[in-house]
Amino acid sequence: MVIHARSGGNLEVMGLMLGKVDGNTMIAMDSFALPVEGTETRVNAQAQAYEYMAAYTDTTKQVGRLENVIGWYHSHPGYGCWLSGIDVSTQMLNQQFQEPFVAIVVDPVRTISAGKVNIGAFRTYPKGYKPPDEGPSEYQSIPLNKIEDFGVHCKQYYSLDISYFKSSFDRRLLESLWNKYWVNTLSSSSLLTNADYTTGQIFDLSDKLEQAESQLGRSSFMMGLDGPEKKTEDKLAKATKDSCKTTIEAIHGLMSQVIKDKLFNQVTKSMAIENVPVPENPAVETTQ
Repeated sequence: MVIHARSGGNLEVMGLMLGKVDGNTMIAMDSFALPVEGTETRVNAQAQAYEYMAAYTDTTKQVGRLENVIGWYHSHPGYGCWLSGIDVSTQMLNQQFQEPFVAIVVDPVRTISAGKVNIGAFRTYPKGYKPPDEGPSEYQSIPLNKIEDFGVHCKQYYSLDISYFKSSFDRRLLESLWNKYWVNTLSSSSLLTNADYTTGQIFDLSDKLEQAESQLGRSSFMMGLDGPEKKTEDKLAKATKDSCKTTIEAIHGLMSQVIKDKLFNQVTKSMAIENVPVPENPAVETTQ
């Protein structure tokens, strides 16, 4: 799923997952891509994708694969793992006709930047259900132009815990990929690969700070009202967290490059110095 999401670049891509249900656990055994591309939070399957999905699932049955479609996945390149309004509508429809069904969101850009898979699993509440107030959830950085869409629909779904496992075939496949791409992996740099993403994060942080500053200026004229000032403090606290996250990721990328330089460049130079041949009888000239 991450490889497929990464191949889409800045476009959203979509796919389905095959698997089974064991008690309260949904186990994804395999996934396949759908011929769907989108921009921002507008990814949605059209007739071509549904035809492809039906043909693929029929073919898997013919070759003896007994897993059923248990969910769908799509990418959010650079703006985190959550469900937009379109995603919520799609997931509600799927849960209505294909239950049990789960939605997976993968952020390939933040995966490269953070050095670990950025992924989330979600299911929607029944229509009309009002979830209890569970307090603040784990904070994640949302771009300013996505905050409204995130905030409007964030109470219509809930997240699921995710765990990973590898089969013997998965292990052989990963070893084969590593043997082929280990040079590219070691020579890559998140500072260069995600330079545009880091720049965008800084611009987004600047916009958030300007918005908080303007609201703080307006709230100074509203003496005795704690609401606007408290909201501004919340925004400043979130901007601080976003700033720390961006800084830490940049430091990790820089540390990775320094370690690679020490391991490969410095060791190679020292070995070259140690292997310099020394003459058996060096000539020594003296002056009277």
